[in-house]
Order: sequence, then C-alpha cells, then structure tokens
Amino acid sequence: MFQPSGTVSGPACGRCTRRERVLAPLVFAALVTGAAVSSASIWAIQTSPTTERLRGVSAASDTVAWASGNKGTVLRTVDGGGTWTRVAVPGAGELDFRDIEAFGAEVAYVLAIGPGDTSRIYKTEDGGKTWALQFTNPDSRAFYDAMAFWDAKTGLAVGDPVEGRFTILRTVDGGRTWTRVPAANIPEALQGDGAFAASGTCLVVHGSRHAWFGTGGAARARVYRSTDQGLTWAVADTPIMAGNASSGVFSLAFSDPDHGVAVGGDYRLERDSGDDLAVTSDGGKTWAFAGAARLRSFRSAVAYVPGSKGRRLIAVGPGGSDSSEDGGRTWTPIGDDGFHALAVSPDGRAVWAVGEQGRVAKLH
Repeated sequence: MFQPSGTVSGPACGRCTRRERVLAPLVFAALVTGAAVSSASIWAIQTSPTTERLRGVSAASDTVAWASGNKGTVLRTVDGGGTWTRVAVPGAGELDFRDIEAFGAEVAYVLAIGPGDTSRIYKTEDGGKTWALQFTNPDSRAFYDAMAFWDAKTGLAVGDPVEGRFTILRTVDGGRTWTRVPAANIPEALQGDGAFAASGTCLVVHGSRHAWFGTGGAARARVYRSTDQGLTWAVADTPIMAGNASSGVFSLAFSDPDHGVAVGGDYRLERDSGDDLAVTSDGGKTWAFAGAARLRSFRSAVAYVPGSKGRRLIAVGPGGSDSSEDGGRTWTPIGDDGFHALAVSPDGRAVWAVGEQGRVAKLH
C-alpha cells in the first residue's frame, strides 16, 4: 500500500499516488548485532555495485546476505559484505523490489510491489543465476506489500484490501503455488486501511505458525494476527497514531508468540516524536503503550536481536536509530544514521542496513 519512495522531499510515495503506500519518506533503517548496543556503535559502509535505492535486506547468516531495491535490483554477498555482487532478474528491470527473503547463499525470494501485474514474486535456487517467476498479481485492484516465511517452503504475502478485505497469499510448497486466503477468513478492513511497503517488516512470522501484519492510513492503526499459518485472522487496535494516510504501524517484531512490539508514527513528521510505539504480551490480542516510553521520532523498522532473551531491540527511521535492552520499556539513541531496511542474522552476529544510492552498511 504505502511504498516509501525516498525522503519526504523525494518522489511521491505510494499513498501519495496509490494512497501513499510507498511511504515516500520512509527512509533509513539501522541495525545492531548481539553485542551490547551503545552510542559508540558505528556503521561500516561497504562497497556497493549499484546506486539504485535499496529497500529490502535479508541476512541468511553472518556471512550471507541479500538486498533488493528499485529498477529490479538484487544484490548478494557470501563473504560478510566484503564483496557485493549485482544479480540480474530477467524481465524485471523496471520493477521495485521492496522485500527479499533469503535461505542461504542459493535460495531467495524477492517481491515486487505495485498495482496489478507489477506485484510479483520471483525465486532463485542457484544463487541468482536463474529465477522463476512464481506469482504475478492477476487483479488490477490488488497491490502486494510484503512477504515473510517460517521456513524455505512455507510463507505468506500480504496486499492491500480489495472489496474491503486484505489480500493474503499462502505457499506451503516453496512458492510453486500461491493460494489466496478466503476473504471470509480475514476481518473487514477500515476505510483507508493499507499496509506500508516500507522495509518488508509490516508482515512478520514466528515459530512455525504465528503471523502478524500492521496497518495504517485509517482512523485506527491495527495489527492482524494468525495462529494457523495464515489460514484465519483476527485484528486488534493499537494506540499508535492514526487518522491520516501517512500514519500507522510500519513495522513489527516478536521475540516469542506472546511478546512483540509495533513501531511507526507519521512519516510526514519524520523527526517529530509522538505515539509511535506499542507493545503486546498476549500475542497481539491487546496493545498498549510501553509506559511513558516513546521513540525519538517516526520509526520505519524494528527488530529483535537473537540471543538477547527477547530483551534487545533496534528501531530505525529517517530521524536516527534507537536501542532497547528491556523489551521496549526504555530506549537509548544509538546514532543518526539513516537507512531504509535492516536485517539481523539468525545468530545475531551480523547486522546489515541498506538505503539510498545503493548504500550498504554493516554494524561493527
């Protein structure tokens, strides 16, 4: 729905055009490793083979990572970022790849956003040498925003409402088939509801069956939840600011099936603080403010750091980065660097961020 197109002064975002789903300013995301986070944390800029905007990143290990962006851009590293290589996706030169999900050096999925047949999913099983076009959106009214996988074969993709319900796809066979979840299994959307195609983290999964996605652009910012691999869904309100096309939940993270955090705010007020943070301890059935805690400003992405017992979090946005050591109850600034997306490796030993002009960085 909302596709960030750059900074506020950049091109119009998805919602500006397609209800601003491309969250125009949704810039800059940041990361952090399993090591203790402090204001002394620094980013090491790595050599990138592109100057295109990068919007997605996935860390398969502490040495293997993939990144994606506009103009059909896909990058891969297998040496911890010492060398990044551009990977060609045939026929995708004009697509905007907003989300990428990797499973090692050979297997990766990439999702292109946009109305109608510009929303697509591709997969490679040979490190990007060849790609299979697995899904092309057949509905001109639909617009897919993000995807997430429990494992290399089982995953979801979520798109904006059509006829009052979000569009959700499932695969259980590695993407050979993508099946749409029946509309009757999804609660009705609010007027103006949509998902932010920002960094691929408005939709997240945990364990083997839990999934959540956040929404905005309507009177209330909400989180949908599923406990059966996306077959059926329920929805709950959050206290995150809402009420216009540019505000709502932009990113989610869960440390276990019960404890999670939602961040966002209003991307048009990218350096203003507000009601931009909420937490849950019951799997998303209810959401509340984390006491008096607020983030410094609008945040477009959030992630837990593996190995921290569900306590360490990183939140990023165009106004900088913050860390929490207590599950989101308190936050400490860790810098003003900006990126679009962030990824933490499964063991928490590596963190990458990507952004404008092909920028790729790794946290020391």
